[in-house]
Amino acid sequence: MQYNIQINKNLETFYIDKVARQALGSVLLQVGKSVVLATIAKEDKKVEEDFLPLTVQYIEKAYAAGKIPGGYVKRETKPSDIETLNARIIDRSLRPLFPKGYLYPTQITVMILSADCETDLQVISLNAASIALYISGIPIKAPVCGVRIAKINEEFILNPNNQELQKSSLDLYVSGVKDELLMIEMRALPSKDNDTQKMNELSEDETIKALEMAQQAIYEASCIYEKTFAKHKKEIDIELKEQIENNELFEFIEKNYLNDIKNAINQMAKSERASELDKISQKILNFHSNEGWSQEEILNTLFLIKRKIIREQIIYERKRADGRALNEVRPIDIETNILPNAHGSCLFTRGQTQALVVATLGNDNDAQMIDLLTEKNPINERFMVNYNFPGFSVGEASPIKAPGRRELGHGNLAKRALYPSIDEDYPYVIRLVSEILESNGSSSMASVCGGSLALRAAGVQSIDLIAGVAMGLIFEKDKYAILTDIMGLEDHDGDMDFKVAGNKDGITALQMDIKLGGINKEILKEALMQAKEARIHILNIMQKANENIIVNEEILPKLELFKIDPSKIVDIIGQGGKTIKEIVEKFDVCIDIDREKGEIKIASNNNECIKLAKEYILNITKGKKKETLKDISEFELHQEFTGIVKKVTSFGAFIELKNGIDGLLHSSKIKSTLNIGDEIKVKINEIKNGKISVDLANE
Repeated sequence: MQYNIQINKNLETFYIDKVARQALGSVLLQVGKSVVLATIAKEDKKVEEDFLPLTVQYIEKAYAAGKIPGGYVKRETKPSDIETLNARIIDRSLRPLFPKGYLYPTQITVMILSADCETDLQVISLNAASIALYISGIPIKAPVCGVRIAKINEEFILNPNNQELQKSSLDLYVSGVKDELLMIEMRALPSKDNDTQKMNELSEDETIKALEMAQQAIYEASCIYEKTFAKHKKEIDIELKEQIENNELFEFIEKNYLNDIKNAINQMAKSERASELDKISQKILNFHSNEGWSQEEILNTLFLIKRKIIREQIIYERKRADGRALNEVRPIDIETNILPNAHGSCLFTRGQTQALVVATLGNDNDAQMIDLLTEKNPINERFMVNYNFPGFSVGEASPIKAPGRRELGHGNLAKRALYPSIDEDYPYVIRLVSEILESNGSSSMASVCGGSLALRAAGVQSIDLIAGVAMGLIFEKDKYAILTDIMGLEDHDGDMDFKVAGNKDGITALQMDIKLGGINKEILKEALMQAKEARIHILNIMQKANENIIVNEEILPKLELFKIDPSKIVDIIGQGGKTIKEIVEKFDVCIDIDREKGEIKIASNNNECIKLAKEYILNITKGKKKETLKDISEFELHQEFTGIVKKVTSFGAFIELKNGIDGLLHSSKIKSTLNIGDEIKVKINEIKNGKISVDLANE
C-alpha cells in the first residue's frame, strides 16, 4: 500500500509491507531521492529479567550514495560513530513508548538504501521507524514524529535541507508524539561576521520559541500519521508482566525499615546504595521468612519506597537526599595542568563526579577523516572529543572495553557544547579526552566544564568559557520541583532530565529526555532560567581557575604559517614529492600546503627546526640551489670526526661532519643530553642512499 503525505515541508511516500513482509512491521519511506527501510522484529519468548530488551540498529549502505566502502575490506563492517549516534537518537525517541512490563526482545532496524545530499536522514529515519513500530501491533498509543529547526537570518526554519543547515546558526532536533515532547538535541553553530569569529548561543527565550515551533509541527504530523496508518495496525498477542505491588509488604517495610532505607539513600555512591538495599532485603527475608515473601517482591517494594521517600522529600520538604537546596550546585574543585607532559589538562570535580580532561594539539595530519554518506569526499574533523567511562568510576569491577553508545553520545554532547567556542581558523587540530574517574550525576557536563578549561590550559584562546549543568524535574499531582545539578539517584527517580551547556549569554548545547510526556512551557522556561543561574555560578568558579592557569609552553607544538608565490609550490613539492619529503625528514617537521592560497604551514615541537625549514623553503622560492645533493664520495666507513650538533630530534641528532654535510646519530646511541652547538666525537658506521649514519667514537 502506498501513501503520499505532504507534511512539514516534505513529500513523504510510504510503502507499507511492500518489502520485508516477514517482519512484524515494515515501512519503506522515500523523500526526494532518499529511501529508508525500517523494520520491526520481535521474539515470542519473554526475557526473565525485568527490563526492556530493545535494540535499535541504524545502517548506512555505501551503495546508497553510489560509493564502494573504503579500506581493505570492501563491505560494510561495524557501525561508524555517526551510525551509532543516529541509532541512539531513534532509541531515545521510541523507547518511552513501550508499555511497562513489555519483556519481549525487540529489534528496530533502519537501513539507508538511497541517499541524496539534501535530505535529512535523521528525520526520515525516525519517522519510518515510528510508523513501522506503530503498525507492528506492539501497543503504543500514537506514532512519533521528528523535526529539525534551523535559524537563518534570525528566522526559524522548519526541516531545512542540508544546504540550508550549513548556513544556520542553530541545529535543533526534536521528537515527540502529539503534544508530548520526548527528546531534544540542540547545538549552536559557529559563524563568521566580518572575519571575526563569534558564538551563536541561543537565549532561553529563543529556545522556548524554537521548541514551540517544533511542538506544533510534531503535533500536526503525529495526528496525520495516526489517522493514515491506524487501519494497518496488526493484532498480536502481547502479555505484559504485572508490576508487583504488595500493599501489605509495602506497609510493613515502611513501618519497620524506613530509617534503614533513608540511611541507604544517603549512600551517595550508586554501588554503595544498591549494596545497602540488598542487605535490607536479605534481612527482611531472613527474619520474616514465614511470611512467604520472595526476594524479588521485597526488592521491588524497597525501590518503590525509596522512590517515594526521595520524591516526597523534594516536593513537600524541598529537601534533597544530600541536604542541598533545590537550586544548589555541589562543591566544585578545579586543578589545571596536573599532567606535566600533556599539552593541557584539567581535573574537574563536582561533588562525587570527577572528570580528568586532557587536550592534545596536532597538525593537519592528525585530523580524523570521516566518510559521510551524503558527502562526495571524506571530511577532516579538526576538533575531536572522546569520552571514557570505566567501571571503577561507579565502583564496578568491569573490564574496560571499546566505547559504547553511551560513551559516544556523551562525547558528542560535550563536543557540540564546546565547538562554538573554538575559532574556526585555529591552526591546530584539537583532541579532548575525558576520563571519568568518579561518577554520581552528569559526567558529561563535568566533561564540558573540564574540557573548556583544558583547552585554555593548552594555550587555546577559546572565544568564551563554556559550562554545563544537569537539571531534573519531579511532578506530583499539581506540584513540581526543579532540581539543579542532579545526582544519579535523582536522575533515576525523576520525571525528566536535561543537560544545558553554554556561556553567560546563552545556550550552546541542550539535551533533554522526557519520561512523563508533555511539559508546560512556563515550567520549561523556569527550568532553563534556573539552569542559567547555575551555569553562571559554575562559570565564575571556572574563571578563577582560568586566571591561575600556567600553560606548558615548552611542550606545546609550534607552528609557523606564511605565504609564498603559488607558482613556486611545485618547486617545494618536487618531482613525485621528493623535495618536500627531504625537507620533512631533514628538519623533523610536518608541512601542510594550500596550493590555491600559497600558504605553507610548518609544525614541530622545536622552534629551531621550524625556522630552518622555513628558511630552506624560502631559499627554494628564490631559486637558490638546494643542499640535498651534496657529494659524500670523500667519506669512508669508520672515519672519525669531531662534529658539531646542528639539530636534535626525537629520533636522534644531526652532527655536522665537514663541508656542511651531516651524519645522523640515532637516539638509541646517545648517552647524555645533547644541545645544538655541542662538539662531539663520532665515527661513520653506514653510508647508504646518499645519507650518513654515525656512532659515538671511542674516547
